[in-house]
Amino acid sequence: MPRAVYVLALGIFAMVTSEFVVAGLMPQMADGLNATIPQIGYLITAFAVAMAAGGPFLTVALMKLSPRTALMVLFVIFLAGNALAATASGYSTMMAARIITGIASQAFFGVGISMCAQITRPEVRGRAIAVAMNGLMLGTLLGLPISTLVGERFGWRAAFWAIAAITVIAAVATWFGVPRIERAEGGGGFRQEIGVFRKPKLWLVLSTSTLIIGATFSAFSYFNPILTDLVGFSTGTVPLLLIAYGAATVVGNNIVGRFADRYTVPVLAVGLVLNTVFLTGFALLADLPAPAVICMMGIGLVGVTMNPAMATRVQRTGNAGPLVNTVHSSFITLGIILGSSIGAVAIDTWGLRAPLWLGAVMALAGLATVLPDLVRRSTPTAVPESAEAAALAGDSTSARQAEQV
Repeated sequence: MPRAVYVLALGIFAMVTSEFVVAGLMPQMADGLNATIPQIGYLITAFAVAMAAGGPFLTVALMKLSPRTALMVLFVIFLAGNALAATASGYSTMMAARIITGIASQAFFGVGISMCAQITRPEVRGRAIAVAMNGLMLGTLLGLPISTLVGERFGWRAAFWAIAAITVIAAVATWFGVPRIERAEGGGGFRQEIGVFRKPKLWLVLSTSTLIIGATFSAFSYFNPILTDLVGFSTGTVPLLLIAYGAATVVGNNIVGRFADRYTVPVLAVGLVLNTVFLTGFALLADLPAPAVICMMGIGLVGVTMNPAMATRVQRTGNAGPLVNTVHSSFITLGIILGSSIGAVAIDTWGLRAPLWLGAVMALAGLATVLPDLVRRSTPTAVPESAEAAALAGDSTSARQAEQV
């Protein structure tokens, strides 16, 4: 595996840590900015909306640059946003900082994942994406608790300065550890990049990712109250359970990465079936601590960990260019927004089990979007996924023969 993939994971780690930092420091930031807790919560929403809506436009603006240069520009923007957050004197300044960092973060995901596809062989791209996505998993597992610890001990502004320092380290590592290459694969200009979105199949594939992530985050967003009020754990136990959940995502991500290239669609189908089972089991057995924890860990293993298979499927349906990957990241973010927001409404109406049932329904809907490809793959005339990999590599003859998955 090229070392550049591990370097990209470090950059993603910085982005994800910045995304989650507010969640761990809400009371301190509310006091420091003379704001309410709900207002601080809006900073999390603003970051997500900025990612989904603004990231693709920034990616388009950087399309004429080489991937490494684009990444360095994004690091500068992201660093500026975190510095602005660390020095914010009021709520409006902090809101602006969150929007800036959200847009830069989404574009970084798109350019970074596209670069993973360009610097690795087609048959190991899923594994490369899994390695890069470990930055996301470790951001959840380590970034959030570490930034929270720094903020609690040295003040919430110190947490943003710490993220800025990580950003500088990641930028230096990227400059020396990532090769300078031409524009990313599939990046033949704006018209070529945007033209791929005329494929109806691509929109269906993107919706699968939205439903997978939405199903997971409808539950994950409310693990804390579910674990305390429904399952009965103490508030001191919940952080340990969330760390265990984060560890499960790291394990699941690497397992999925092993199979994402050769068995893209089956991996997604199995993951969605298992996630439906775990979410349903959690909803039914929330009164029993041991089964509830098992189901929670299961969600960690087969939820966000589908990212390598999701990205591989999107690239094979569209292309491996930065715009396609950024838009895919926007659809993933849309899943987070939908899962958490609809889950909140469901809790108000039906109680804390509702987001778990919502997640199961979304997972089943995601499975419905995968089944046509799964059926087509099992027919005798179906083209094996190795042929699709060859198509993604740029072999025009194979591309005409391979059926996109």
